[in-house]
Amino acid sequence: MRKIFSVLSLLALSACVATPPTEPQVKSVDAAALGLGSQSAPRQSDTWWTAFQDPQVDRLAPQVIAGNPSLAAALARIRGAQAQLAVAQAADLPQVNLEGQEQRELLSKDYVIPPPYAGSWRWVGNLQASFSWSIDFWGKQAALIAQAQNTGKAAQLDAEAAKLALAGAFAQTYLNLYLAWENGEIAGRAVAERQDILNLTQNRFNSGLENDAALEQAKALLSLAKIDQLRYGAQRDTDIHAIAALMGEGANVYPTITRPAPKLDTALPLPSALPADLLSRRPDVMAALARVAAAAKGREAAHAEFYPNINLAAFAGFQAIGLGNLISGNAVTAGAGPALHLPIFDAGRIRAQYAGATAGLDVAVADYNGAVTGAVRQVADAVTQVQSLSAQRAQAQEALASAERSYAAAQSRYQSGLSNQMTLLTAESTLLSARQQMAGVVANEAIQRITLLLSVGGGFNPPPASLADKDQP
Repeated sequence: MRKIFSVLSLLALSACVATPPTEPQVKSVDAAALGLGSQSAPRQSDTWWTAFQDPQVDRLAPQVIAGNPSLAAALARIRGAQAQLAVAQAADLPQVNLEGQEQRELLSKDYVIPPPYAGSWRWVGNLQASFSWSIDFWGKQAALIAQAQNTGKAAQLDAEAAKLALAGAFAQTYLNLYLAWENGEIAGRAVAERQDILNLTQNRFNSGLENDAALEQAKALLSLAKIDQLRYGAQRDTDIHAIAALMGEGANVYPTITRPAPKLDTALPLPSALPADLLSRRPDVMAALARVAAAAKGREAAHAEFYPNINLAAFAGFQAIGLGNLISGNAVTAGAGPALHLPIFDAGRIRAQYAGATAGLDVAVADYNGAVTGAVRQVADAVTQVQSLSAQRAQAQEALASAERSYAAAQSRYQSGLSNQMTLLTAESTLLSARQQMAGVVANEAIQRITLLLSVGGGFNPPPASLADKDQP
């Protein structure tokens, strides 16, 4: 047997298809050149939303994560990857099969069957147990197993990334609902103020102190304020529908979602610059890295196709003509030996497969580079927005205070006849704009703070044996 293996190995090495000079073309981005800072990102709880002290958020957020259809799909992909790993691992182990057959045959007169069987109809039976084991000389099966393992890691990290994306989508939609409610309340106040202006203008018109143009102007502005009130009411309903969809629910939960009451001034621990551990905190980046490792192992498996497959095969069983003869000592048959599959000429199929696997590795590296640069940009953008909106909020607060004083003074002067209607309407319009601007800045600042929190990993805790350490491309 040893001599047979030696002959087969020499034959394999001398006759196998030559490996083409196909090398990857895409290089992974240099993390050291990305400008990451020296401080790590602050750690977050996986229930970070409790910091806003809104019972409704605490109730809805877990339901979104548990019931969202996209997360269910991500979890299904994990199960699919686990099944593929089991298939790859099984292929590396010995295989045993039992096959049996019994059929009525007309035996040939001109073949190896002697009389009296030749030329007659007989039952021909076969019952056989077979054993086979593909010996992984060139590491193909090991590479396929490693590929499946890394694909499974990527699927698990995709699920973590999906959770963060869901948390971000829920937070933004919830704060949009908060803003729609705030703007609806602002519109309601505008309706009341413009009703007062209309009443005041009507009184002045009745007294001959104002013309009909001013009266119609006041009526028009009141109607416009009512339109805004209706528009923000519809926006509230739309945001409620969106939250229910994120939960995987429908109209049955609409009445359960009420006005948000988050404490938006809650301090969240956030980085002020690009954190040093950004790439190891992002599950999407780590998933892309796992796919690079999987593609590299797939390329190794494709490379092993250029070498021969050597299998051990054996069988034992019964073969006989006639039903009564099948299970007998004379019907026993057995055999064992090595089997060789050697690629010599395949019209370029193996070369093409190897080139495709190399291109797949390039695609995975390019996707990883895109994930890295996208992560850096997302964090940098969020840091910039948080800093800008913090400054904008201070200016918006000053503008609102001034607009409120201006409107109070203009209303008093118009009521006493010391100014015209245009001054009052201008002051009221400025006040409305300042209120909307203040509400928008407050909500957007909270959204950007949450975006920054999630863009540095949120509550995701990387596994102890980080992929970034083990499988760096």
